[in-house]
Amino acid sequence: MFGSRSRRVVVGLAAGLLMATAACSSQGGAQNEPGGGGGTAADSPRMTFAMISHAPEGDAFFDVIKQGAQDAADKDNVEFKYSSSGEVPMQSTFIQNAIDSKVDGIAVSLPDPDALTPVIQKAVAAGIPVVAFNAGDRAWQKTGALAFYGEPEVLAGEFAGTRLNELGSTHTLCVLQAQGQVQLEDRCAGIASKFGGQTEKLYANGTDTPQYVSTVSAKLRQDPSIDSVVTLGPSLGVAVQQQLEQDGNTAKVVTYAFNNDLIPLLQNGKVAFTIDQQPYLQGYLSIDSLWLYKKNKSVIGAQQSVPTGPVVIDQSNIGDIAEDVTSGLR
Repeated sequence: MFGSRSRRVVVGLAAGLLMATAACSSQGGAQNEPGGGGGTAADSPRMTFAMISHAPEGDAFFDVIKQGAQDAADKDNVEFKYSSSGEVPMQSTFIQNAIDSKVDGIAVSLPDPDALTPVIQKAVAAGIPVVAFNAGDRAWQKTGALAFYGEPEVLAGEFAGTRLNELGSTHTLCVLQAQGQVQLEDRCAGIASKFGGQTEKLYANGTDTPQYVSTVSAKLRQDPSIDSVVTLGPSLGVAVQQQLEQDGNTAKVVTYAFNNDLIPLLQNGKVAFTIDQQPYLQGYLSIDSLWLYKKNKSVIGAQQSVPTGPVVIDQSNIGDIAEDVTSGLR
């Protein structure tokens, strides 16, 4: 599917991926109507699964994760409940709420595994199977979760660092939009381990896009030797590219994941590349694996993280998946 310049992690799980027609994502923990995707639900008892993430409200990336989860839920005759917060204490509260409501399974992202481990262990002790997704790929086993579906973030950083070498960059700025989130730190660490030039980290507030962009722009004005900027989210990458173009700065812009605004910038090369972690798969596999565990105690991964990425997407291969990104399936 991709050109020779694309690096792929092949995940041997396609046989279990039976997609239902796309359904509307649940919002803020709201209950979805059964079978909303229009597909044929599994002939199995009705169950309820909760998904709790660290996404801020309205995060487009996590909308794709929710879409994958909802499609799996429709197929599996599962009532899917979603809730999210960028604050770890609130995420813990959502997990406790799921325990108290006696859900049949929980899928949870782990931006701070140490802080979330106690409440996840409560779920496991209560007999509720838990899987992890998206964040926490190096520390999820200690929580008692059955499996992890997501991107090995150090590896994702290594992919980016290697690609920056190929682009001829000599000084890169890795911009973290939140402090204390292990997956962001791991990406920057991975870049530094493979990048042949100088790697510098910068913290900027990703919940305030104008302030984030201003912080990055000021840093590049202060140090003109920086010739590439790695943002760790697509909307931030788009915003930085637009600002640098306005500033007349020619530093290469790199990002992670997708949104619709990013597609034309990849197509015309204004954003050098993005690292795709296939969020639809993360959501789909989380829900489907919980259903399989409830059905016959199947566990995918053998206590190893199941990678859904990284995949390098640039001008050479964005055309292969642009339609799927637009439709919310990548």
